[in-house]
Amino acid sequence: MRIAVCIKQVPDTEARLRVSKDGRWLDEADLPYVINESDEFALEEAIRIAESTAGEVVVISLGPDRVRESLRKALALGAARAVLLKDEAFCGGDALATGRALAAAIRQEGVELVLTGSQSDDLGWGCTASIVAAELGWPHAWLVMGVGVESGSLRLVREMESGKNEIFRTSLPAVVEVQAGINHPRYASLKGIMAAKKKEIAEKSPADLGLDPAVLGLSGSRVEVLSVAAPEVGQGAVMIGGDAVSAAKELVEKLRREARVL
Repeated sequence: MRIAVCIKQVPDTEARLRVSKDGRWLDEADLPYVINESDEFALEEAIRIAESTAGEVVVISLGPDRVRESLRKALALGAARAVLLKDEAFCGGDALATGRALAAAIRQEGVELVLTGSQSDDLGWGCTASIVAAELGWPHAWLVMGVGVESGSLRLVREMESGKNEIFRTSLPAVVEVQAGINHPRYASLKGIMAAKKKEIAEKSPADLGLDPAVLGLSGSRVEVLSVAAPEVGQGAVMIGGDAVSAAKELVEKLRREARVL
């Protein structure tokens, strides 16, 4: 089975983030980048499936040349090949434009299954894989906590509310968004790191994918980021004492007179 995994390189969540001078995004100078957390779980799940089916994993990402570092790490973990959508036309896109580009790259790979994380740690659209599935015309599942490959189909476990799970089957090919915690991602071995240096990272342009640059990146987006800013600092919490009845009455009064939300 050939499996595609879409990964995204995002700013390290533990890094100190600064807003850029134009106020539209982060200052990327000296900003460390890592593979998006839930995408790491998707990659591990894909490698496990490939190992059990004698298949291969192809990792696909979109972005500038620095994304090669994350792709190389994925190759060291066990992916067979990597594809980088590297062109100025791909940059600045929303989930729609990005999903359109990823779907075109996936279509060329002839895969049976696409795995992604549930959402990115930076923008958190949570819908890019849904758009990929729509572009491909494939069934799609979100918040998946278990993947079982059966003859021509998948047995999926989805996380629901109130601690309950949903178990269902879907046909292949399919797009599956996995939840963080579905497995325990492995560490790259020295052998894997050395082998990754010899593995292919193919670069693709819009022309290679048969796409018009006008439908990609910022030009093809429905959403435009006008500005970003750090959250405003509040005045702190207010502690309400007393028993439950008196505390509830005081809380209602504060919500009505001070917060003015009632």
